[in-house]
Amino acid sequence: MHDATRPTLVVIAHGSRDPRHAATVAALCARVRALRPALRVEAAHLEFNAPSVPRLLERLHAEGVRDIVALPLLLSRAFHAKSDIPAVLNEVTSRLPRLRVRQADVLGPHPLLVGALERRLREAGLRPGKHRSTGVVLASAGSSDPEAIAVIAQTAREWRRTGGWCAVRPAFASASLPRTEDAVRGLRADGIRHVAVAPYVIAPGHLPDRIRNGAIEARADVLAPVLGPAPELAELLVLRYDEAAARGPLALSA
Repeated sequence: MHDATRPTLVVIAHGSRDPRHAATVAALCARVRALRPALRVEAAHLEFNAPSVPRLLERLHAEGVRDIVALPLLLSRAFHAKSDIPAVLNEVTSRLPRLRVRQADVLGPHPLLVGALERRLREAGLRPGKHRSTGVVLASAGSSDPEAIAVIAQTAREWRRTGGWCAVRPAFASASLPRTEDAVRGLRADGIRHVAVAPYVIAPGHLPDRIRNGAIEARADVLAPVLGPAPELAELLVLRYDEAAARGPLALSA
């Protein structure tokens, strides 16, 4: 049974024509439900996949749901978190004034994401004790937002410091440079013989495939899978939900 006194969690994903994207979002939501069985968890998409954010919120409103935490399934605070999601939430709540919605923070940066990255590298075959001799390419989807790019660069610097890697370099599948293959080659040119690529993306799709292809082209030694429904991501969704649910008054992010 769901606890009706708690806000419903609506996870807002970008959406993709690639069916693996929606399947990954569904698997991640299922893991969140396993962590919080009394919490109602729904997923919506900005584009490509159903349900859309407006359609899901309209359905919840028709069912009598009045209190919602909308959680962007995003790793950094770029255009979608700053503009797209607040705009669609404001549009819906202007039509459904009894629906109270607060927008949770994006997922990153957070140590749990680093934990998920390291889990995926281990699963891809990175052996224990190889940190100090391994250079890592932290490969994200990319953004035209300078704040988002700065956060990725800072995450790379912090991960090198806390993880004990000999180097961590950011790379981007779109909008910004360097590309994954260039970052791999750059590490090799610096004398680092063992290079791993860690995709800093949640679900498979066109841009993650571009990261994968770049890693293969440059012959990276280890290529991790996307973060997907990693346990650390589910924990982080619950944390962001709790933070937003405790926040008052109810409000959307600016």
